[in-house]
Amino acid sequence: MSDEAADAPLRTLIVDDEPLAVERLQVICARIPHLAVVGTASDGAAALRLVEALHPDLILLDMTMPELDGLGVARKLARRDHRPAVIFVTAHDHFAVEAFDLEAVDYVLKPVAPDRLDRAIERALARRGERSRPAGEWLEELWVPHRSELLRIEVAQVGRIDAERDYVRLHVSDGGDATRSYLLLQTIAGLESRLDPARFIRIHRSTILRKDRIKGLRHDGLGVWSVELEDGEALRIGRTYLPRVKAMAGR
Repeated sequence: MSDEAADAPLRTLIVDDEPLAVERLQVICARIPHLAVVGTASDGAAALRLVEALHPDLILLDMTMPELDGLGVARKLARRDHRPAVIFVTAHDHFAVEAFDLEAVDYVLKPVAPDRLDRAIERALARRGERSRPAGEWLEELWVPHRSELLRIEVAQVGRIDAERDYVRLHVSDGGDATRSYLLLQTIAGLESRLDPARFIRIHRSTILRKDRIKGLRHDGLGVWSVELEDGEALRIGRTYLPRVKAMAGR
């Protein structure tokens, strides 16, 4: 991505079936310099048509709409290679797990406070800056705080990465059976975009694994699959990531 593209405003689509909610978001967005509202939609089907026509960078997406709801829209977008970022804007707080399982940038509750939406937009801008880079530019080392110093960790030593809110926990091998873990202030989506996909794979919204740690895949029934690790541990595969993991195994 060029510097000019990275600095351009986020082309934003607002999707909500309540006209007053759309109007309020338009007013708030007009005050955010990094946004350019390119369209609005009042239902999920119209939102998908506008995504095709306008190619937005970001969707401010209501959760509850008739027929195709916000989660349904996000699931359809997740199948695309080049999909817009999604910030859910909703009056309901009990869909957050599903939202983040679909890699939403943020989950903002109504009534929307301008400063809260501004923070969500900052996350969207940061994610745009973290998008996949050309081969040969993948991370080879990480510097992590440890006590009063910074430690250099080779990415090749990292076997597993777990999300912990706004941090990731790196599980690092010392070359033998022992492992140590370190916290790093970084989103898991941001770190994933900087890791070589030939060496690492995300199996869940909160877990990335180095591929050579995976011993096999196990079907647990009812469409649920798990990854089996070298040490015998089994980790459940999130449904969003299952097609990618199966593709790795040639399934």
